[in-house]
Amino acid sequence: MRSKRLLASSPTNKCLMFLRGLTLLPVETKAGMCSNGFDSTNCLRMEEVEPNLSPFLHKLFKEWDDRNARGLFHHDITTCEAKVLPGEHNFVATLIEGRDQKKRPTEFGMNQVLQPFHSEKFNFTKVKPEEVIFRFQETENDSAQYFDGTPPTVSASPSSILINVSPVGYCHVLLTPQIQECLPQRVDQESFLLAMYVAREARNPFFRVGYNILGAFATINHLHFQAYYLKVQYPVENAPTERITVVRNGVSISQLVRYPVSGFVFEGGASLEDLSQAVSDACIFLQENNRPFNVLISESGKRVFLLLQCYAEKQASGKASQEFLDMRINPAVWELSGHLVLKRRKDYDEASEATLCRFLVEASLSEAEFQELKRCLLEFLATASPEK
Repeated sequence: MRSKRLLASSPTNKCLMFLRGLTLLPVETKAGMCSNGFDSTNCLRMEEVEPNLSPFLHKLFKEWDDRNARGLFHHDITTCEAKVLPGEHNFVATLIEGRDQKKRPTEFGMNQVLQPFHSEKFNFTKVKPEEVIFRFQETENDSAQYFDGTPPTVSASPSSILINVSPVGYCHVLLTPQIQECLPQRVDQESFLLAMYVAREARNPFFRVGYNILGAFATINHLHFQAYYLKVQYPVENAPTERITVVRNGVSISQLVRYPVSGFVFEGGASLEDLSQAVSDACIFLQENNRPFNVLISESGKRVFLLLQCYAEKQASGKASQEFLDMRINPAVWELSGHLVLKRRKDYDEASEATLCRFLVEASLSEAEFQELKRCLLEFLATASPEK
């Protein structure tokens, strides 16, 4: 699978940018950055300019700040409290009171990870034009293909980056591949590779790209990835791993150990495309077998975490603990990775590593379930992605 050339333009000021695998020309913008790391009170606001910011993030931060200044978000993330909890994992807790009441509601069942797209329900073709940050498309040659002069709507572009109007972190955005096609929330190789390109182009370990499938707390059944900037290592990124196999041009697969969520870590390979295909093959296997999962693209696309869970199933079957139901935590990719959004002041003030570990263990697969799924997945990958 070869790299693609992509071209993009901003719908608000028609500032034209070239992308080769999402490589932007420099732009004259500034954005603040926390220079002293993530402290125990609040580092969700950007206070100082970070040196050596990639042109892509430079532009993205500027556009996101513009939307924030225009009051397009349901809450001001820069005023929300956040802290790192003491303990082995250093979980990050953020307090966003009432976020679950303000965000767009889930409009589908959680028992099937693959469901057909329904145009009458909310989808990203219905967002306001000012929610669009970038629009871009693929081209096979070096000729300029811009969206200058077109209406600033998502329908004008195959792929878009939108703001998330209910952000959990600074510069929380949505990547919507081929938005006109109205694809359901389903991983395929091309869309996953696009997400990997975005992570690579950020060239910053604190800007991660994530994916939630239906049944693993995706809330919109329209193909999208999420991303935001948080200047701290996620606990899952620090978790010990144990290598279990090597596939597809040297892509290494390990499993998490001594971490409350079961999952795999993909890294290495001869190219980003090899790594992307190995992960997307695994995602396709899981979704075709109706197994919920979440994905974290880390270290600018160098490591990818495939996290497994069953919390929605436990909720539906009445097996979820009332303690955690009352806390209203939805364990999507960020929560499983160790950044947990809490909606009640009481839960935030009393948050501890022990409590959050118990919650993540409840959301995760049992050891027996994980071992059986691992066996099936590795058998599939050995066939789908033979080592060359």
